[in-house]
Amino acid sequence: QVQLVESGGGLGQAGGSLIVSCAASGRTFDTYTMGWFRQAPGKEREFVAAFTTNGRTYYSDSVKGRFTGSRDNAKNTVYLQMNSLKPEDTAVYYCAARWGGYTAEVSRYEYWGQGTQVTVSS
Repeated sequence: QVQLVESGGGLGQAGGSLIVSCAASGRTFDTYTMGWFRQAPGKEREFVAAFTTNGRTYYSDSVKGRFTGSRDNAKNTVYLQMNSLKPEDTAVYYCAARWGGYTAEVSRYEYWGQGTQVTVSS
């Protein structure tokens, strides 16, 4: 079992930066692929970024070049640094974990945090 708790986010301005973090419980954090997803009002949850156990990172085309993620296995934490924010980045951001390799599919992640709101004003 893995429990995930997101923090950070909040209100940002277009062109600005925000960071969200996800703290995970459990002693096997480094065996899970970690992902970030987001869900805007009226839209489906979508993939943002993922970090595999062997250190590879993946980003969606919509955030590539603007968002940077990382995982700190010593702290059981993953981060998502969001730069050059756009109003369309406004969403609830969710942290997720799965036993297995990289995938961008929402349904393939077994564990989810409660989400943290990110709002970007124009």
